[in-house]
Amino acid sequence: MRIYIYHISYMKELALKYGCNPNQKPSRVYMEEGELPFEVLNGRPGYINLLDALNSWQLVKELKAATGMPAAASFKHVSPAGAAVGLPLSDTLKKIYFVDDIDFELTPLANAYARARGADRMCSYGDFCALSDTVDVATAKLIKREVSDGVIAPGYEPEALEILKKKKRGNYCIIKIDPDYRPNPIEHKQVFGVTFEQGRNEVNLNDPKLFENIPTKNKTFTPEAIRDLKIALITLKYTQSNSVCYVKDGQAIGIGAGQQSRIHCTRLAGDKADEWWLRQSPKVLNLPFKEDIRRADRDNAINVYLSEDEHDDVLRDGAWQNFFTRKPEVFTRAEEKEWIAKNQNVCLGSDAFFPFGDNIERAHRSGVEYVAQAGGSIRDDNVIDTCDKYGIVMAMTGVRLFHH
Repeated sequence: MRIYIYHISYMKELALKYGCNPNQKPSRVYMEEGELPFEVLNGRPGYINLLDALNSWQLVKELKAATGMPAAASFKHVSPAGAAVGLPLSDTLKKIYFVDDIDFELTPLANAYARARGADRMCSYGDFCALSDTVDVATAKLIKREVSDGVIAPGYEPEALEILKKKKRGNYCIIKIDPDYRPNPIEHKQVFGVTFEQGRNEVNLNDPKLFENIPTKNKTFTPEAIRDLKIALITLKYTQSNSVCYVKDGQAIGIGAGQQSRIHCTRLAGDKADEWWLRQSPKVLNLPFKEDIRRADRDNAINVYLSEDEHDDVLRDGAWQNFFTRKPEVFTRAEEKEWIAKNQNVCLGSDAFFPFGDNIERAHRSGVEYVAQAGGSIRDDNVIDTCDKYGIVMAMTGVRLFHH
């Protein structure tokens, strides 16, 4: 493995154009002690860019440590749209992630990026991505094809760096993070002039003991399920609460974030997981798109096509001609349900306990067979009974992962 050495000149502070909104000035990031643990190699990051970058870096670093595989994440508005490790892609996944036309070999890191960026393409549009390893040329070439604000990684191959520097007319944000940086164990934030202090959330989500308390009748986790549940929990650790995460084959396929009601998280993430699976159906794979349609327009068209209430927006006369060479048949709700029922071996993580069995009912409809959640609800018995109804294995981790 080649190692690239950078001579880094870190700064104590970095001035920003503005804060969350253009009216919030002045804006900067700074260190009270020491120097900033990152360097901006290209472009100019914004306030939200840096929130995404620093949260996503922590996520991929933990994924790499937990799985031993290269990891990637796609962030928007301080929550992940996708997260994955570098397992090989099937031909079907290559097609739905729009990497079936490339003329170069995908590396494990590129596979991780394609998975993280491709699972929920609409939410990843204009993302900030994080990579656990030195960015190679194959990964840089994939990033170059997508609409993205920036990338954070521990290093860049020289050719990869040059590829990325040309993105966004030379303004693509490229950040190199110090992989050895360890923050102060006590963290602070201000709200309305009041300073909050707490210990950092350093819970070890790679601990096998997390999956030892199994109250369900089915008590068998496969090694792949344990891996995927770790991915779910680590992803949730950096997702705005309340949150749940569906994972399959080493990648998040549906993330429900920032909802006040947990069942709404489960439904939102389940709907995303269903769409990920529906995109792999022959009816969607064979949609007759026009050759000159842009990638984002194709994403939007598929999303609308799969909507029971909105599919006429792309199928009615005068509309379908904008996207397709011929009018596709409707993907009926009955046909969609039949295809979704074929999804299996999906894992589900939650950042806190499930208060009722309705979450399990909804998850089951999206192929969930393995669950990890904190436990501790007064209705744990109802949740356990619902799992037993479908033969689902559930671990109660005893760990809450709220993130705000």
